[in-house]
Amino acid sequence: MGVVSDAKKALALVRKAVKNRSAVIDVRRALAQRPPHPPFQYRVAVYFADGAVNMYQMRQWYKPLAELSKTWPVVVLSRAATGARAMLNEDAPPVAFVPTVRDLERFLAKQDIRVVLYVNQNTRNFQMFRYGRRWHVFINHGESDKMYMTTNQYKAYDYAFVAGDAARERLSRVLWDYDVDHRTIAIGRPQADHYSGTLPYTPDERTVVLYAPTWEGDRPSAHYGSVRTHGEALVRALLATGRHRVVYRPHPRSGVVDPEYGEANRRIIAAIAAANAADPRAHHVFDDGPQLGWQLSAADVAVVDISAMVYDRLAADKPLMITRPVDPAAAIDTHGYLSACEWLDASAAGSIVAEAERLLGDPDAVARLEQWVAHYFGDASPGAATERFHGAVRHLMDEWDAWYARSADDTDDDEPDPDEAELDDAVEA
Repeated sequence: MGVVSDAKKALALVRKAVKNRSAVIDVRRALAQRPPHPPFQYRVAVYFADGAVNMYQMRQWYKPLAELSKTWPVVVLSRAATGARAMLNEDAPPVAFVPTVRDLERFLAKQDIRVVLYVNQNTRNFQMFRYGRRWHVFINHGESDKMYMTTNQYKAYDYAFVAGDAARERLSRVLWDYDVDHRTIAIGRPQADHYSGTLPYTPDERTVVLYAPTWEGDRPSAHYGSVRTHGEALVRALLATGRHRVVYRPHPRSGVVDPEYGEANRRIIAAIAAANAADPRAHHVFDDGPQLGWQLSAADVAVVDISAMVYDRLAADKPLMITRPVDPAAAIDTHGYLSACEWLDASAAGSIVAEAERLLGDPDAVARLEQWVAHYFGDASPGAATERFHGAVRHLMDEWDAWYARSADDTDDDEPDPDEAELDDAVEA
């Protein structure tokens, strides 16, 4: 068995190398057909070390970054070929492909990057931290009460842009000796000002239910995914009424750890296809597209797992239900919204129609929702979060000017480090 296992691992590595090599060729060819980056053009960089599998973390920032770049030009520092290729084929900000430390250093030497934004906690972020004379800012890829949102890694950044009071309270409660007042800046949810995509159906009298489960998780404390425990019964009940439209948006990583989870996901997709074939007017939707926005604004009710989708929907200020994890080891933060949310137990998943009708007809639930929206995101009126996002960057630009004036005579610490560069000459996907 060990020999077979080793052979499979070796084959997987070979396939990954071939896939990566192909992506590198595609990226270099695409960049060769574009004008070179103008020297000293960019003031803001987004550092992204992941490949295509985690592009959802970047895509939600495309439009807010496009708006920001009207004031401070933005570039993405892409370390992985598959991620760079995806962005070059999409409506992303300008992309600099910098797979090695040497590539990164050469690009930084020709630019005036003053603020570096990070959308995740990739371990290769650490390679960027060595470059001083600029602010390193964690902006994340969504708001939630998952344990990921209180990791001690926050301390590695100069600042963190957070959604609102709930995030600050969460960090204050968990992190030791972390100056939340100084090192966090509340910006709300600027993505909510840029809901993207067009409806793939014509609105009618049907009640639209968004079901957006997360993936199965890679450890018991993160077993939030509901596809196996809730999803099939929930979708089956909604498809049967003739009065509901299902919008099913599973996490792109569904099934990567648990094959049975992936099988359940595929059965739901097949059930939706069969329902549409039986009644073409139903227009149920299996949504695996890159754009997120219309789903949140169009759904009358949303059913989501414990994930950033809870708070994406919360920012839309519309009714939602949260699936309660079946695994008792799943970590649930009951200090925030999850302490007063509308839970959907696995045993009640088949009764989703009655549960949704109850929620839509409950004025107290609507009032509670509005209170939590303000607690998590502050002013959620159109344009308010974008204004705060720009204000936060403006503040850091002003701080950069002040610190630069104080240290103008100091030795530049951005000189290339040959020893460190040697550690990262391999190109990764």
